[in-house]
Amino acid sequence: MRIRRCSTLLSTLGAALAVTVPASAASVPTDGSPLSGADHRAGSTLRSHEGGAAPGTAPQPLAGVAGMDVSSHQGNVNWAAAWRAGARFAIVKATEGTGYHNPKFGQQYGGSYNVGMVRGAYHFAIPSSSSGKAQADYFVDNGGGWKADGRTLPPTLDIEYNPYGSICFGLSQAAMARWIHDFSATVHKRTGRHPMIYTATNWWKRCVGGNASFGMNHPLWIARYASAPGPLPAGWSSHSIWQYADSGRFPGDQNVFNGSAAQLRKLATG
Repeated sequence: MRIRRCSTLLSTLGAALAVTVPASAASVPTDGSPLSGADHRAGSTLRSHEGGAAPGTAPQPLAGVAGMDVSSHQGNVNWAAAWRAGARFAIVKATEGTGYHNPKFGQQYGGSYNVGMVRGAYHFAIPSSSSGKAQADYFVDNGGGWKADGRTLPPTLDIEYNPYGSICFGLSQAAMARWIHDFSATVHKRTGRHPMIYTATNWWKRCVGGNASFGMNHPLWIARYASAPGPLPAGWSSHSIWQYADSGRFPGDQNVFNGSAAQLRKLATG
């Protein structure tokens, strides 16, 4: 009887300890796939590091073409409703690392195109898990393509604060620049386009530094939840797209293209 009671007590104690292990204690996957149940969208790390306007309160920019970005968090998007609300472009998460593909990618990427939007795909980078080339290949193989139809934006690299640990993924500024270059060179070789880069200025300053080599050939998608895009990373004198809020009238994050509808189609054409 005493042995049975001890066994029961140990089982109960073990169960209690199991549920109190914090999520941060989980190990980072070596293949770059998200932690169990996780799916990092563009800007998922931004608010915790930089703050910004309260969700749903950011003013809508008065100039430019309105758009949105989505991931599996939005599920099956009602694209006709988003179009009626004024969205004219959408950027859809395709992949993360080398182990995650958005299960809603087909509905989101194809659905936005079918209602008339300009659409594009993005990759959430995990530079600590594998090479830039490996992640670029995985991205292009799983939806990160491009065609000169005037409706498809350049493939996009989402590079931002590390959701798994050290802000710069354990890389020096020089190593991070090399990683981005390898990703870009692979995407360019396979699609004919240099990728658009999604980032935040503060992250870029810290993790890439003053490297200005990407501004010439890579359109910039800047993230800042405020009333203006603010200073841009080294190498860019202007941005193409500004993600100004993480909620609003469209599903997902709220964006504006810095130009006219004709200029948006030009960016898509290449």
